[in-house]
Amino acid sequence: MQNNQIKINFLSIRKLTSIVSLALITISIFSIFFKGLNLGIDFTGGLLLEVSYDQQADLAEIRSALINGGFETPLVQSFGTASDVLIRLSPQAQDGGVVRDQALELLSSQDSSVQLRRIEFVGPQVGEDLTEQGGISMLIALILIFIYVMLRFRWKFAAGTISALFHDCIIVLGAFSLFGLSFDLTVLAAILATIGYSLNDTIVVFDRIRENFRVMRRETPINIINFSLNQIIGRTIITSLTTMIVLFALFILGGESVSGFARALIIGVFVGTYSSIYIASTSILALNITVEDLLPPKREEEEDTP
Repeated sequence: MQNNQIKINFLSIRKLTSIVSLALITISIFSIFFKGLNLGIDFTGGLLLEVSYDQQADLAEIRSALINGGFETPLVQSFGTASDVLIRLSPQAQDGGVVRDQALELLSSQDSSVQLRRIEFVGPQVGEDLTEQGGISMLIALILIFIYVMLRFRWKFAAGTISALFHDCIIVLGAFSLFGLSFDLTVLAAILATIGYSLNDTIVVFDRIRENFRVMRRETPINIINFSLNQIIGRTIITSLTTMIVLFALFILGGESVSGFARALIIGVFVGTYSSIYIASTSILALNITVEDLLPPKREEEEDTP
């Protein structure tokens, strides 16, 4: 392989991309630690009401009416149009149906045109259990992925894969924390889907790198990795673009119930494609991957019997 066969020198900007990724991860961690996630009722517990009015809703008056009616710190925001309102109420001691009736009675006394369109209720204990189980599921997924990649390739590839997946998860979580986007079970499912997407992309890259390392033994690791990335870049772009088209359609046309899922996956697919090229590949290069790392172990030769 000659250097002129490398159409795009991806790794020539690896220092810059490493700095950018490190900055994004640092911002994300600080945001998650200090600002936290805007957890939905799936995790916090409580009552979620989606109501509509015949005319533009006054959010301040709705919030004031609920507070005067005994509901502490209600979250009231526009939803879709100016006449649609999303209300999140903290967990109450009463039954969910009782809380719903009380809230609707307060809203009806303020404006008789109010109509209930959707309701969700999650108990506080259920929300706490879901938070714990969601964190455990992500941890187990990362551990199993590390074991799988280490068995299929080598530990350096496993370390590169986990670095890319950690990078993707932190940035997606950081984006939701930084912009105050609602984080519920659908978003958690999207993050797990992001792990799967990024892993698939990374395995494709590593398969090609391993194959080229065994064929092009006289080339330097950086040239082999660059050549491998050029070979798979077409497939990566096509896969990412077709996935993005579907996700944007879901985000625009799917409604609020799937908008969080689509939003998280849009961020995840973009970041996952980037990490499979720069984070995973740069990681194994930083770990001094060599041809010897990818050669099959030599069998012990039997001693000649006299």
